[in-house]
Amino acid sequence: MNKLLKRVLLVCVCFFALTGQVMADSLSDANRVYDAGDYEKAAKLYSPLAKGGNAEAQYVLGMMYRAGRGVPQDYNEARKWYRLAAEQGHPVAQFYLGWIYAKGRGVPQDIIKGYMWLNIAIANAEDEARKEFIVDRDSIAASMTSDQIAKAQALSKKCTAKKFKGC
Repeated sequence: MNKLLKRVLLVCVCFFALTGQVMADSLSDANRVYDAGDYEKAAKLYSPLAKGGNAEAQYVLGMMYRAGRGVPQDYNEARKWYRLAAEQGHPVAQFYLGWIYAKGRGVPQDIIKGYMWLNIAIANAEDEARKEFIVDRDSIAASMTSDQIAKAQALSKKCTAKKFKGC
């Protein structure tokens, strides 16, 4: 019985290792097609990866729907994909999700929620991206009251503590 269990575990490990490699290769293929400018084909390649939980594919699909590249422009669909990637800690998706809320694109404008997501993106971003995100967050903050900013900062902490789920 012990040998059978070991074999089953070995098969499972191999299966998951191969699945991960296939997803990585598929993402590389989708990125190549996107970079070549074939956005419709890229959307078809990113879609199953995004549906399978790949945060980078979710982010790129969000970008594509926001800009109408290879898919119809649809801020609600963009928000959906950005949110899924943002909940996995993708800082650029967190930034664009904040932008969607702050600008009211496809959703009622919610400057507090927008500031919250931008603040979270800043905490997760690196170097130049962080600097750019700060500039955008601060430009939004200029139109907010100090109470709104305090509320958004508190929500940022709460959302981060929940690992970005349900924010």
